[in-house]
Amino acid sequence: MTAAAAAPAALTERRGRNGDVLLITLNRPEARNAINSAVSTAVGDALQAAQDDPDVRAVVLTGAGESFCAGADLKAISRRENLFHPDHSEWGFAGYVHHYIDKPTIAAVNGTALGGGTELALASDLVVAEERAKFGLPEVKRGLIAAAGGVFRIVDHLPRKVAMELLFTGEPLSSADAAKWGLINQVVPDGAAVDAALALAERITCNAPLAVWASKRVAMGVDNGVIVGDEPGWARTLREIVSVMRSEDAKEGPLAFAEKRQPVWKAK
Repeated sequence: MTAAAAAPAALTERRGRNGDVLLITLNRPEARNAINSAVSTAVGDALQAAQDDPDVRAVVLTGAGESFCAGADLKAISRRENLFHPDHSEWGFAGYVHHYIDKPTIAAVNGTALGGGTELALASDLVVAEERAKFGLPEVKRGLIAAAGGVFRIVDHLPRKVAMELLFTGEPLSSADAAKWGLINQVVPDGAAVDAALALAERITCNAPLAVWASKRVAMGVDNGVIVGDEPGWARTLREIVSVMRSEDAKEGPLAFAEKRQPVWKAK
């Protein structure tokens, strides 16, 4: 077993002045923190532990190395491995994107966050990103759609015309432009994302926790632990991705990428 294979898929650490912030670090730097089942399990369990622990007042999510998250692990997909938590598939991609918790969540984007990385940022309440970070949903370049919440969430986070351009072109957005359009809260120097996110968390955790958590539930439209307004988007995404994944184009996109050539789309 290699050292990378033996390492935990995600690391957890209590930070903050009173140890009231849970820092979760995606820990597959050799794969640019691509998401597989081990990551989904580790992150999902950590997130649930934060929800169940009254002493945790906020969560910060980041990536090891110089990447935040490169999205889904394509090698694991090619082996037909499950990418989700084996016991809680309802938590979605990375055990995170469909896993509501009351505690404020902050993404500390320390590098590239394309595809699933952007979807993790969209699923977070607040986002701090380094200058080198890039955001985007390039799935259409591979014959796919951003099925981890990206397609319907991006139009809520950006002006519609900007969001549709990102969805249709699959082209990236710099951290400066992401801040300009309100996709993220702060741009910080490279290497400073985690410290900046922890500083932001400290501004939150000094407030009354029950009031913060209640405010999040109301603002997000939560009933019984579910963001009600998101559910139609999840249902539409599931319906569409099933159809797309059966298409010839969905096979052609990854194949063309692997063969380092331009895809030949057939719209079938």
